[in-house]
Amino acid sequence: MSALDPAAVDQWRNYAGRTEERRQILELESLRRFALAVDSDRDVERHMPPLGHWAFFLPEPEDRDLAPDGHPKKGGFLPPVTLPRRMFAGASIRFHRSLVLGKEAVMTSMIKSVEHKNGRSGELVFVTVERIIAQDDINAIAETQNYVFRGEGPPALLPEPSAHPIDGELWQPNEANLFRFSAATFNSHRIHYDLPYAQQEEGYPALIVHGPYIAARLAELAQREAPLTSFSFRAQAPIFLGQSIRLRRDGAAGEAIRCDGAVAMSSTATY
Repeated sequence: MSALDPAAVDQWRNYAGRTEERRQILELESLRRFALAVDSDRDVERHMPPLGHWAFFLPEPEDRDLAPDGHPKKGGFLPPVTLPRRMFAGASIRFHRSLVLGKEAVMTSMIKSVEHKNGRSGELVFVTVERIIAQDDINAIAETQNYVFRGEGPPALLPEPSAHPIDGELWQPNEANLFRFSAATFNSHRIHYDLPYAQQEEGYPALIVHGPYIAARLAELAQREAPLTSFSFRAQAPIFLGQSIRLRRDGAAGEAIRCDGAVAMSSTATY
């Protein structure tokens, strides 16, 4: 039996079809800061960093509009789902043409669907958002983002490192790396920088490495082969700061592997 108010769930479903349009000059230094945050080439005039469009159209809440967890308060563009935890679960991105720096772009967002389900961990609400970035009325990037809202759940345990070697490129971000990525994306969610909050309020054993940060590193690994025409990823398990991460690719498929051998994120690229 659902603990959520059915009338509220129906109200959230009615957000499907809602649109939002934003305009922005694609400023060079914002992109350079993003490139540095993901350890990419700072010469962004010649080399677009992996998933560099995430440097633009950032959330802009005022201080009074922040919730205690650092996220913008509920009730803006996304439906005001009352479940306390929100996660960026994955995305599918198509690259149609390069963005032109120093020029205005338009991002049109549309809520495609809102779905309520019961999972093994309790009730879940999935929200799918389509974002189109265009310049001169021509689509440059089309992205479908997937969010999941869930209950608090039991405290998470720190994974035990595997006794067996794990293949892949070693990546070990530190606190400064997480801070820089949060700053470059204007992400104030406290689980990425406030250890007492992450442990005491959200039940995590350590700071959480941003899902988009992991995705950007997997995209960088994929685009060493050739420029990407599409990239998709799905978060499967959290990665905790201070534990080793292995990034690996097999053809079009990529994975971020935790120290215990679990797949934390999977990805697929096309060229």
